[in-house]
Amino acid sequence: MPPQRSPQRYGSVIKVKPEKLAEYKALHADPWPQVLATIAACNIRNYVIYYHDGYLFSHYEYWGDDFAADMQKMAADPVTQEWWTHTNPCQEPVPNRKEGEWWARMEEVFFAP
Repeated sequence: MPPQRSPQRYGSVIKVKPEKLAEYKALHADPWPQVLATIAACNIRNYVIYYHDGYLFSHYEYWGDDFAADMQKMAADPVTQEWWTHTNPCQEPVPNRKEGEWWARMEEVFFAP
C-alpha cells in the first residue's frame, strides 16, 4: 500500500473594505456553483474564509501535484474571472504583501493533525 500523502496547507490575509463587508458576506453566503466546481477541480479542499476586524483570513488544503498549474487553470476559468469582478472590489490588499500577490500568504506556525 503506498504511503498516504498529506495536503499542502495555505493561509492568506487581505483587508475587506468596510462599506463592502455586507456585499462580500452575501456573495459567499450563496457562492456560484461553477466557482465551487472550479475550486474542487483545482485540487483545493476544506476552503474557509474568516473575518475579523477588517481582515479576511483564508485557509485551504491543496491536494494536487502542481499548484502553479492549478492556479493558472483557476485564473483562466471565465466564470471564476466573472466572480472575481464582484469579490475583488470588496478587498484591499495588505501593504506588505509580496509582489504579484493579491491575498498575502501567511506563514504556518502551528498545525495539530
